[in-house]
Amino acid sequence: MKYFALLPAAALFSVTAAPAANPLTPSQILAAAPAGDWADVPAENLLVMDLAGGGRVAIELAPDFAPVHIANIRTLTRAAWFDGTSINRVQDNYVTQWGDATERKQLSIGTVAKPPAEYERPVAGTGFAALPYRDAYAPQVGHAKGWPAASDGKAAWLTHCYGMVGVGRNLAPDTGTGAELYTVIGHAPRHLDRNIAVVGRVVEGIEKLSALPRGTEALGVYARPDQRLPIGSIKLASDMPAAERPAFQVLRQGSPSFTAWVKARANRQDDFFILPAGAADICNLQAPVRRKP
Repeated sequence: MKYFALLPAAALFSVTAAPAANPLTPSQILAAAPAGDWADVPAENLLVMDLAGGGRVAIELAPDFAPVHIANIRTLTRAAWFDGTSINRVQDNYVTQWGDATERKQLSIGTVAKPPAEYERPVAGTGFAALPYRDAYAPQVGHAKGWPAASDGKAAWLTHCYGMVGVGRNLAPDTGTGAELYTVIGHAPRHLDRNIAVVGRVVEGIEKLSALPRGTEALGVYARPDQRLPIGSIKLASDMPAAERPAFQVLRQGSPSFTAWVKARANRQDDFFILPAGAADICNLQAPVRRKP
């Protein structure tokens, strides 16, 4: 019996040029994408989380979709509020969550105590471009300035895909301040769409959050304080010295490379594929991100 994992690595990951008669693979399209098809992630939209004991996670913020929550996150970050907090919850096939486990740290440091829900935005101005693929959760899915998004024609919202970052809250919609954040580490929980504010995505280091021991209490909460992973610091890249600042680029929505990459992902014709799907889930079409050359 043969398994996918037993195929030679070169057969799985080769990005060498395909014969002229064959369409380019997604990897080949990315390798050939010109510099102009990549857009810089603004430093003021980049959070850099350093975990105690080593490990760094970079998160791109989405201020067009959740401006009030993100203003809170920036305020908390600049006040070093997150420094010394911890990762408190790791629920298998769901989320990793961090913040102040004691819930005693002072939040009245210029933050908005009760931000609006910010679960969706009027579709006009979001840059939403629909894909022609079916979806179980929304009439349309596509991209909004490079972000995975959905729409009903009037509003648009970010989707809960792997690596997306949201704001923890209690039952009332206005109880999430941005002090409790989580990232998706499992199958996309799209049922959360339009129920929680989505504020960004992990662009590097998701393995630092997805490979942690699972919590054993309800919802994956760690049972004991010593199980929590301390956070050394969270900073905005724009506040870091230029020489220490990480920089990332996202494949630009609407660029020829982006259009070709989406088409190739939905219609895989690599040697391994026998029957192309002819479609793709929006969470399998998250815009590629790379370190800036």
